[in-house]
Amino acid sequence: MAVPSGEGTAHVLARQMEDWYKDAIIYEVFVRSFRDGNGDGIGDFQGLTEKLDYIRELGATCIWLLPFYESPLNDDGYDIADYYKIHPDYGTMEDFETFLQAAKLRGLRVIADLVVNHTSSDHWWFKEAVANPDSKYHDYFVWSETGQEYSDARIIFCDTETSNWTLHPKVGKYYWHRFFSSQPDLNFDNPEVQEEMVRIIDFWLSKGLDGFRVDAVPYLFERENTICENLPETHQYLRKLRKYVDENHPEAMLLAEANQWPADVAEYFGTDDDPEFHMAFNFPLMPRMFMAIRQENRKPIEEIVRQLPDIPFHAQWAMFLRNHDELTLEMVTDEERDYMYDTYARDPRMRINIGIRRRLFPLMDKNRRAIELLHSLLLTLPGSPVLYYGDEIGMGDNIYLGDRSGVRTPMQWNGDRNAGFSSSDPSRLFLPAIIDPGYSFYGVNVEEASRSESSFLNWLKRVLTIRKQHPCFGRGTIRFLHPENTRVITYLREHEGDTYFIVNNLSRFSQYVEVDLHEFNGYTPIDIFGDVEFPRIGELPYLVTLGPHGFYWFRLRKEDGR
Repeated sequence: MAVPSGEGTAHVLARQMEDWYKDAIIYEVFVRSFRDGNGDGIGDFQGLTEKLDYIRELGATCIWLLPFYESPLNDDGYDIADYYKIHPDYGTMEDFETFLQAAKLRGLRVIADLVVNHTSSDHWWFKEAVANPDSKYHDYFVWSETGQEYSDARIIFCDTETSNWTLHPKVGKYYWHRFFSSQPDLNFDNPEVQEEMVRIIDFWLSKGLDGFRVDAVPYLFERENTICENLPETHQYLRKLRKYVDENHPEAMLLAEANQWPADVAEYFGTDDDPEFHMAFNFPLMPRMFMAIRQENRKPIEEIVRQLPDIPFHAQWAMFLRNHDELTLEMVTDEERDYMYDTYARDPRMRINIGIRRRLFPLMDKNRRAIELLHSLLLTLPGSPVLYYGDEIGMGDNIYLGDRSGVRTPMQWNGDRNAGFSSSDPSRLFLPAIIDPGYSFYGVNVEEASRSESSFLNWLKRVLTIRKQHPCFGRGTIRFLHPENTRVITYLREHEGDTYFIVNNLSRFSQYVEVDLHEFNGYTPIDIFGDVEFPRIGELPYLVTLGPHGFYWFRLRKEDGR
């Protein structure tokens, strides 16, 4: 990588340590589903520690843990009952610390989910608030005598909840919740709640965590005659939180889960002078990658990227295809939502809330070429990629399980008992392993995929290795080119003197494309997958032919060889 004039190598390395998340490849793990180390049918930190080499060898550089705190697990841990305790199913604090140390020894960073918007109704704060309305903890939550306030706020879990207010019979008042009624929202107008969250963050970062994926950040404050999302008060508090983290844990990273339209989600980065989050998920772009590949047209991607505002220098998008939640369709038009349902989720059981609850391979009907193309987009569009456990081996889903459980089934390690996830009796597994034809753990598992050089797992390992060798993909600018063939999406990624020319065929048929690259007259495109030289660029449009769902990642080399 070229070093800017006046900036020494040591300074560049120091800067990369500070903003390490720009080069990260994040692997999302549900501890409960990954590996059972003690044979009780439930994944735990002991089992996860045993599989750290697998994660490192895959090519990930950072692990994102779903909630592991004490919880009644009515929402897979997003209903926290004690922020300072490990759920006993997952092990002890010592087990967690052992895992963290083992990850660090392998060069893996670790971030964890942190739910700031709400707690579980089993949290002792809420129990005290209910038992004694005069206690200070009563004001840790949002109450109403009538349950009529904030009527403009949408109901997020529209499949299960009919109101954002629930009457508590013992208290005789309504409490506010943006998600399940078992998850009362915290009252961030209370300074003590704000301080509690700072203490929680400090506790875990001091343990050695490298940051947090912060859940449901748009909903922290409520104001009448608003939709109670993205309020100025929310941003004001989040900037205070970021300032504390920067001053006390300068290498830690905060990743925002803000499922909002482009202009709103970009606000969660703050500014260079007054930052909020280091990273934010690119929710607007994600569903449009699926639209573009099915429509065989680049328009959905280019249109939404044009709507994305510029973000601060130290900010970064988190790019993803699938995760532990549904493929959300909140940030699309009604017409686009209908199209996605008709295309990817005709069976109503595949739908939940306003989204599609499917894993990547079933979603794409196991179309290997199309899945590889989606990963080409994931890895070359601006941002850091987030991979979901099991997608690297083509795991299936179970739409007959409730809520989001269908995409959170046990990791499939081999074709032995319980998919190698657990030594327990199969009836003790917290969720059944996938046995559906085409996705059964007998044939779809890590051991089987590792044996075949042509497996998607081994393909992905090779691609991630190449991606990590080219910092431009995580740090560079993007410039879309606009060839006449709309079935092909092409763009330039540029960073510190390096230029990459990316060509993706969104069609299931072979395509050719002529691209205006006259500004690079005399440059030679090098296919970075095989270090193969292509014909030199001239004044005329550059011709590229591609197979079905084919793609190229070219590095443009000057005549002088640089």
